[in-house]
Amino acid sequence: MVKLDKIYTKAGDKGKTRLSTGEPVDKWHIRVAAYGTVDEVNAALGVAALHSDGEMLAAIRRVQNDLFDLGADLATPQTDKPLAWTPLRIIASQVTRLEAEIDVMNADIAPLDSFILPGGSLLAAQLHVARTLCRRAERMIAELFSRAEEPISAEALSYANRLSDWLFVAGRVANNNGTDDIKWVPGANR
Repeated sequence: MVKLDKIYTKAGDKGKTRLSTGEPVDKWHIRVAAYGTVDEVNAALGVAALHSDGEMLAAIRRVQNDLFDLGADLATPQTDKPLAWTPLRIIASQVTRLEAEIDVMNADIAPLDSFILPGGSLLAAQLHVARTLCRRAERMIAELFSRAEEPISAEALSYANRLSDWLFVAGRVANNNGTDDIKWVPGANR
């Protein structure tokens, strides 16, 4: 269980922070940027939750919880050094749950015949904001994944990739199952 009794430490006043292992790193380190961007996705989903209810709200809350798991995973580098605790990691079942939810949401939506513009309903627009933030997080996680000196799990990268797909489909659901999607018209304003 997490216990925070002091919110400010002043440790960051010199541009440093600590990973969950206690290792000091620069605040601009790619690992910190990655889990910071995951936090941005979570905050965007907090706004989306204000405009949702029922199953969509429950699904958003599940994803928000997973995003804290993902942040914890990214904040704890995989290492051979023994830790005093078992690190929290994204696992394959979290990825497959997203896939199953995508399939259920997508079942009643007509296939795309054009790219769509972010927007439509307020909820759809906010889900698209979360999707673009998720894509940025995914790029950072992919960079970490490519660095031998910054090991992360394949599941962390898969989760971010699948979540951006989930957010896209959820945005279409929020647009009356795609009926209210705004289609891109190539060259429309030439």
